[in-house]
Order: sequence, then structure tokens, then C-alpha cells
Amino acid sequence: MGKEERNTYTIKADENLGEVKIADEVVAIIAGLAAMEVDGVASMSGNTTREIIGKLGMKNLSKGVKVDVLEGIVTVSLKLTLKYGYSIVEVSGKVQEKVKAAIENMTGLTVADVNIRVAGVDVPEEA
Repeated sequence: MGKEERNTYTIKADENLGEVKIADEVVAIIAGLAAMEVDGVASMSGNTTREIIGKLGMKNLSKGVKVDVLEGIVTVSLKLTLKYGYSIVEVSGKVQEKVKAAIENMTGLTVADVNIRVAGVDVPEEA
């Protein structure tokens, strides 16, 4: 009973075979993985690095991502920390393209918007 109810969306319905549903958390994980692949992205929501994802699992990746799906149209909002020295405009543009392509290719849903909030800049510590 304490289990939280997830939003799910039908991405395929076939009267002969049944239907395929996807949880919004899965869409968020796809978005997070795509964003983390872009050079210049330090982390999601201020704390998710590739090492942390390996240790804590994929669920952590969806924390900096909000997904809204209305009639098969997806709006994604990501909160990112970028690496110092990279162009915010260039990195954000690449993230938007990569997230849109990943979600559309994997789910068949249409992505209308990929909104990015830069929550911080990761400055490397000098030795």
C-alpha cells in the first residue's frame, strides 16, 4: 500500500498482441543517460556522476529530470551541473538534441520540449 503510484503511458497498442506501457521514470532515465553522455555535463541535479550511477543504480539518474506526457507528447525538464570551461549554450544544445533523439528513438513518443536549468558549474580542484 505504501508503494507510490507511477504514471505509465501506452506507447503501442495492438489488438492481436496487447499493449506496451512505459513508466515516466523510464523516460526520465533515458533522458538522464542521454544528457550524461554529452561532454561538458558534470552531473544531474548536482550529485549524479557516472561513478554514483554505477554504485546506486539507475533510479538516482532520474532525480534531476521531470517528465510530463500529454497525449503522446513529451516535455522534459533537466537540472544539470556543467563542467567549468564549456560553453553553456553549446552543451545545452547538444543535451537537448541528444535527449530528444534518445526518447523518440526508444519510445516512439514525440518530444516537444527539452528544458534545461543549469543548477551549477563544477570547478575542478587544483592540485
